[in-house]
Amino acid sequence: MQAVVLSAGKGTRLRPLTEEKPKALVEVDGRPIIEDVFDNLLAAGADELIVVVGYLKEKVMDRYGDSYRGVPITYAHQREQLGLAHAMLQVESLIDDDFMLMLGDNVFRANLEDVMNRQREDRADAAFLVEEVPYEEASRYGVLDTNEYGEIVEVVEKPDDPPSNLVMTGFYTFTPAIFHACHLVQPSDRGEYELSDAVDLLIQSGRTIDAIRMDGWRVDVGYPEDRDRAEERLRDETGRVLEQGAQTDGSSTSTTN
Repeated sequence: MQAVVLSAGKGTRLRPLTEEKPKALVEVDGRPIIEDVFDNLLAAGADELIVVVGYLKEKVMDRYGDSYRGVPITYAHQREQLGLAHAMLQVESLIDDDFMLMLGDNVFRANLEDVMNRQREDRADAAFLVEEVPYEEASRYGVLDTNEYGEIVEVVEKPDDPPSNLVMTGFYTFTPAIFHACHLVQPSDRGEYELSDAVDLLIQSGRTIDAIRMDGWRVDVGYPEDRDRAEERLRDETGRVLEQGAQTDGSSTSTTN
């Protein structure tokens, strides 16, 4: 399955980390965020990466060229950063069938495969990985509401009064129907073409979108302190893996003795 990475933004909230590099190349625990994104997508089954670039795009393109770990990369240029729905339209001509979408500033350790498996069932037109956050944080995200079947019935982008504390995480699967919806989106109050508005249009047209609860964690690296938080989570996870490995080795040794 093809995988799209949206990575064109200037990352103004991450300054000074993004003064001389795009957000995609900001390092988390010693490696660029986008490499973590790539690795997650490859693990989920991506056989082609399509990267939407913009701000300082040459630094991304020069670094990765036309492949990553043997998987081909195609680049699409978003000349103006006018929102995620606008970014999506830059890849419309490159998409053949159902595809994955990941925002290029998220660090995931979660059940992405569950979203992929739901998309392959052909029961839904899209599937989103979602998580519950504290109500006071929900207004930072695209907030959604679901029905009794776990289907998404409403999406609101960064609402002042969130209808729930269930939010989109930055990992999605879609059919190409999303592009028609993106064409119909009008600029929001922020002056951007919002992906959440395109999703809402899909819902209104009778399309089915399933919500898959996140099992694991993710960090949206929007501010320097988020980068620090992501590094802490990764190091904690590495420490646990090493500790578990040591315990396994120890038990094997004692059994042998």
